[in-house]
Amino acid sequence: MAGLLDGKVAIITGAGNGLGEAYAKLFAKEGAAVVVNDLGGARDGSGADVSAAQKVVDAIVAAGGRAVANGDDVSTVQGGENILKAALDAFGRVDILVCNAGILRDKSFANTSEADWDAVVKVHLKGTYCCALPVWKWMKENGGGSMVLTSSTSGLYGNFGQTNYGAAKAGIYGMVRVMAIEGRKYNIRVMGLAPGAYTRMTSDLPGRQGREPDPLSLPENVAPGVLYMVSDLAAEHSGKILGVSARGVREIKMLETEGFTPGRPYTAQDVAENASKVFFDVAENVHRLAPAG
Repeated sequence: MAGLLDGKVAIITGAGNGLGEAYAKLFAKEGAAVVVNDLGGARDGSGADVSAAQKVVDAIVAAGGRAVANGDDVSTVQGGENILKAALDAFGRVDILVCNAGILRDKSFANTSEADWDAVVKVHLKGTYCCALPVWKWMKENGGGSMVLTSSTSGLYGNFGQTNYGAAKAGIYGMVRVMAIEGRKYNIRVMGLAPGAYTRMTSDLPGRQGREPDPLSLPENVAPGVLYMVSDLAAEHSGKILGVSARGVREIKMLETEGFTPGRPYTAQDVAENASKVFFDVAENVHRLAPAG
């Protein structure tokens, strides 16, 4: 039986462990040749060791798949170009990009240092730009392709102690929406991902410390949703954001109310008197904004 990604080449950043590793192994199983990128640093972005990426590559090759390791830094333009070059040198093309690399430096807003802010935004938001741009340019001249950019419920809904992370992930939501529009005429499909899984990045979040993970929340049980996103099965859904977690897969949308539209100059008091039209119903709001994971 043919795999969903037979003959395709995928680049996955941050694929030395966790979600990226699960994506890489599943994509390879479904027929893709994979560039496994991982700087190999700690969760806060310090250090570097390509052995994490190589270990994933070794597992893929041992299972009969094709993969190469890459240890370039996603947060530099040169790093992004080198990652693309690794794909072209090894496999001659690229059809899929999953921007997954990330770090955490969680602190309340008042305690967030400039260094913590810059480091997180650099890896997540700038790193997505640095990796997507060279691949975009190649796809534009070679028939198109598929990109999945990783946002987060922390950016879409908010989460205590993650202003730097949430701001970067909200920025990625904006990238998805704009790039999907610009990619239409080049056959470049762009989707956004808000994943929920138990990984090295999330193991010590409040409520998870010292607890055994729910087996359903492990990365390998989230990866099929991402496989769907990069495959031709999702060809009609560019520009959409999916929440993918142990609970399943669902679209996340930005909504607006019908609003207060008087058709005349209005005052602040007018807005206050029509607040029920301006704001969502509380019960509806809670339902619509339930975090995806």
